[in-house]
Amino acid sequence: MTKKECRIIPEETSSATVKRKHIYFEEFHCNRQTKRQKLVSSETKTKTKTLTLNPEPVRNPPGWNRFHAIRPCSSSSSRVHKRWQKRNNFRSSEASRNWVFSSYDCSDCKDKVVIVSYNILGVENAAKHPDLYLNVPRKFLKWDRRKDLICKEVNHYNADILCFQEVDRFKDLDDLLHENGFKGVYKVRTGDACDGCALFWTEKNLLSPHLLNKHLERCRKQLYMLMAFVYIELALPKFTLLHEDNIEFQDFDLRNNVAQFCVLKMNRHQSESSSHAKPSKKRQMRSRRLLVGNIHVLFNPNRGDIKLGQVRLFLEKAYKLSQEWGNIPVILVGDFNSIPQSAMYQFLASSELNIQLHDRRQISGQLEHSSQRRKIRAQNKDIDRHHVWTPFSRQLTSSWSDEELVLATGNKGVTHLQHKLNLSSAYLGAPGSHGTRDSHGEPSATSYHSKFMGTVDYIWHTGELIPVKVLDTLPVDVLRRNASLPSERWGSDHLALVCELAFADDCKEP
Repeated sequence: MTKKECRIIPEETSSATVKRKHIYFEEFHCNRQTKRQKLVSSETKTKTKTLTLNPEPVRNPPGWNRFHAIRPCSSSSSRVHKRWQKRNNFRSSEASRNWVFSSYDCSDCKDKVVIVSYNILGVENAAKHPDLYLNVPRKFLKWDRRKDLICKEVNHYNADILCFQEVDRFKDLDDLLHENGFKGVYKVRTGDACDGCALFWTEKNLLSPHLLNKHLERCRKQLYMLMAFVYIELALPKFTLLHEDNIEFQDFDLRNNVAQFCVLKMNRHQSESSSHAKPSKKRQMRSRRLLVGNIHVLFNPNRGDIKLGQVRLFLEKAYKLSQEWGNIPVILVGDFNSIPQSAMYQFLASSELNIQLHDRRQISGQLEHSSQRRKIRAQNKDIDRHHVWTPFSRQLTSSWSDEELVLATGNKGVTHLQHKLNLSSAYLGAPGSHGTRDSHGEPSATSYHSKFMGTVDYIWHTGELIPVKVLDTLPVDVLRRNASLPSERWGSDHLALVCELAFADDCKEP
């Protein structure tokens, strides 16, 4: 065989091999595709058969497949009921306080003042009298917690003037309130006591000096004097302190209590001169000035002579300052340590008192005697074991020594007290609900601890001012569910008194 023939044979062999391979792969692919089609057709038939099957009959009736409430055992049910009742009691015990409006139409009043009187419970006093707070958890008495609660509460009222009693951490309050635009003065008690009275007022610039100058320059260029007046008004603080005074009762042999006074000038009256309507001469000449007095009267119920002496000097000083500054309106607030049924309250409200008709120990009405009180049981069965004691108002004839008369009246042989301020209680001017007020119209309780529940805090004002609204206190049954104050929500054993006052010449009579 030649070389040429040897070369031809492999070519023929290779071409035949390729053809056979090609035929083999075509047959393999065809067989595989046929198997897939058969498999798909079988699955389709199976699905079709499954879909056409009739459903099996239900073995159990439909009603047997429903959910039924699980009835707990008696012990579990009682635990759930107690938790539910405890939750409801907590919610009711922390009920919010509501605003109550007077009958005067003060919609057109431009000058209004929101004032707060608050005994915030001194840290040292709480530590010295633990028997008053046996039912209060220890964490509720911590000052770090209480100061935040108190400042948060008063900021919520949008107050203009704050009057605090039992203040022994003035710097803490001053730092917190300064951030919200308040400036204050402090008068500490004399003697060994470390607490006192503090008075704050709003003094915050709403515009920075840079922005103020920028706006004023633009107003001058555009000759918009009205806008200039508005910007000046916004930049000025609402109140300016004109005068500060105080009383140290130790100088009159009337213990170590103190009182403080501030003459404040309102800066809102500038907006009246910017209005298009020409104001009256009376309003142009009159300056909005206020005298605010803050006091914490002696607690000792047996020393009615000293209590009367302190209040007498407080009223005399207020009248004198009011006259010196042009017969300006007066607001007197504080903890007077006297209940509404007492002779002290009568002296404040009626401007006179014959002290010989009252027992020295009953001037404040704080002492409880079986012949002078009646027991009022709460309607709620859960608090039936608690009692609310309200003394009867009855005149008692009692002899006073010459020394006691001098302390009470300031003069020997004088038995009839008078003061020259025509005072009204702010809370009487805005009647509240039956659950929060007593028979006199005053709050049922402004102070509550384990040994006392009653009203001893007041806001008094002269006739140039009228109440627009007051913040009502909590009902007695709600307070009882707290067991005692302070609580989780309230930072003191007293409730804050809040009142918005307006000038009478701006308001319409009802």
